[in-house]
Amino acid sequence: MPQPRFDRRLFLRATAATGAAVTVGGLSAPPASAAPGGFPDYTYVRTLLTPSQLKYNPTGEIIFPCVRGVYDKLSAPLGRYYLYYGPHDAPGGICLAYGNSLEGPFTEYPNNPIVANNWQPHYSVSHVASPHVMWHASAKELWLYFHGENTTTRLARSKDGINFTYDKVVLSTSMLPSGTTETSYARVFPHELPSHGAHYVMVFMLNNTTNHRDIHWGWSADGRTWTYDQQPLIRHSDVGAVNVGGPHLLYRDNSTYVVYNKDKESGGDLMITEVGNDFSKRNHLGVLYNSRSSAPENGRAAAPSFGTDGGVPYMIYEAGERLSGSIAMARG
Repeated sequence: MPQPRFDRRLFLRATAATGAAVTVGGLSAPPASAAPGGFPDYTYVRTLLTPSQLKYNPTGEIIFPCVRGVYDKLSAPLGRYYLYYGPHDAPGGICLAYGNSLEGPFTEYPNNPIVANNWQPHYSVSHVASPHVMWHASAKELWLYFHGENTTTRLARSKDGINFTYDKVVLSTSMLPSGTTETSYARVFPHELPSHGAHYVMVFMLNNTTNHRDIHWGWSADGRTWTYDQQPLIRHSDVGAVNVGGPHLLYRDNSTYVVYNKDKESGGDLMITEVGNDFSKRNHLGVLYNSRSSAPENGRAAAPSFGTDGGVPYMIYEAGERLSGSIAMARG
């Protein structure tokens, strides 16, 4: 019997966006069913991190996971994969766990937080949160984007993924239209945008005085200095939500997609919109992942991070009500 075809180009493209690894020769068959756009139909497998089981647990909540394959990037990593996360409420803190499989288990780094809410002489804020780490290939560094306060996103850089050097503020409410009150939960991806002279794009959540959150975006030649579109990329009203947030880019069949979460009042699911490689499309495709009413999701999945391991697609995400959930893993 002939073997199912493994779409190597698709997996390599997805890996460039997520920083995780692809092993050709692992699972080769496509998923039995598919989500919108032909993406995998992810199924919850297990919880990876629960606040009550963590040594660093100042607030009883953790959010915004970001997983990165580091075994082929760092000289002596603690594990094949680094999982960044943290509490949101004050004092917050950027935290690290490590493991050898996206299936888990992940071990808490003993000296969390690796970035705190007071970093002199650069800042002193009530909290820092929402870590997104990108492998910057030309610098051979892991670049950490994180917020604190909710008005400001900052950049720090590291050679080992643990010890970071502060760089600069890359996003603030002052860079967006008048009335903007929050610019946070940013994720950055290598992405060629020739019309803008850009090699990186950022997607993030914006709130304003109407208290409805949308997805916005920006572009950069170097990942440090940014230009931001003054209009939303995805409006909450376009997808029947009160708020949308937690955006992440995915790639398939030579196109670009944004995955993001609806607030629990609007269903608590992960949605997907095709924006195209030049971000000119607005093809709202519906639900990518339907959150379950049972634990640990309790009707809410949010802030996904994606990767592949052995050819198997994974999604690591917030599961549960905001500020009382855990970090879970689903497999496609």
